[in-house]
Amino acid sequence: MIKVRRIGHANFTTPDVNRQVAYYTEILGLTLVDKTPQAAYLASTNDHHSVVIRHGEAPLCTALAFQIAPSADLGDFEKQVQAQGITTQRMKDPEPGIADMVVFENPAGTKMMVFNERATSPQKFNEKGVVPTKLGHVAFNVIDVKKVVQFYVDVLGFRVSDWMGDFFAFLRCGPDHHTINLVDSKRIRLNHIAFELRDWAHIQSSCDFLSRNGYPLIWGPGRHGIGHNIFAYHRDPDGQVVELFCELDRIYDEDLGYFEPRPWHRDQPQVPKVWAKDPTAANLWGILPPPGFLD
Repeated sequence: MIKVRRIGHANFTTPDVNRQVAYYTEILGLTLVDKTPQAAYLASTNDHHSVVIRHGEAPLCTALAFQIAPSADLGDFEKQVQAQGITTQRMKDPEPGIADMVVFENPAGTKMMVFNERATSPQKFNEKGVVPTKLGHVAFNVIDVKKVVQFYVDVLGFRVSDWMGDFFAFLRCGPDHHTINLVDSKRIRLNHIAFELRDWAHIQSSCDFLSRNGYPLIWGPGRHGIGHNIFAYHRDPDGQVVELFCELDRIYDEDLGYFEPRPWHRDQPQVPKVWAKDPTAANLWGILPPPGFLD
C-alpha cells in the first residue's frame, strides 16, 4: 500500500482574506510567500506554503494536502484510491511548487490533495509573531466518526494512535502521535488547526504575545493525556480555534509499536489504546475545555 507520509498544507476560505493574512503573518508569524487574486500562500519552513487562504462566504477548512514518498508513483496511488470506489481528479500545476496532484473527497466532504514531489522553498523563520516550527495537525468534527476513520486508514494509510471512548480518534501518518483528529458529532466542521512550537518556553512567550495583541486563551496551558502534548488554544479573527503545542508523543519505529518514553507517561510503555472518557485524557493538569469545545 502507498501511504501518505506527512501533511503538506491546509486550505481555508474566509470572508476577509486581508484580515486572515494579517493574523497569520503578524500574529502567528508565518511568511506570506505569494498572493494572487485567487489565493494567499503562507509558509512556515521548507514548503512553499503551509496554509492557503481564499475568499469565501464562510470560514471553512476546504482541503488538506498530503505527501506520499517522492519515490512513489502518483499514478499507482490514484489507482489505489479508485479501487476503493472513490472518484479522483488529476491536476497538473495546481499550486506553486506542486506539479502533479490527485484530488478526491473524504466522506465528510473535505478535499484530499495528494502529491509526491514538491519543490523546496526554504523560508527564514520570521522574527515577529509566534513563529511555529510546522503545521502539526488538523481536527474535525464529523458525522459517523468510525466511517471517516476507516477512510483515512484504508485509503491514505493512516494508523490509529488512540481513541477516547468510541467518539474521538487520533490518527498518525508519520512519527507524530496525530496528524488528524476526528470527533463524532452531529455536524461537520473544523474543530481546530494546530501548529508545533519548539518547547514549553516558546509556549509561554507565545501566550504573552497573544495576550498583548488581543488574543486571549480559551483553554490552557495544559498537558493532554492523549498525545501528552503541552497545549494552549485561542481563536483566530474568523473564530476558528488554533492550538499551539509542543512535546507531542512520537512513534519512531512502527514495528516496536510504542511511543518514545517520557517522564509524564502514566503507562510504561505507552502504546496505542482506548482511553476512558475521563478528565485526565483531556488534560493531566486538570483544567477542562470550555463548554461546547467538542460539539
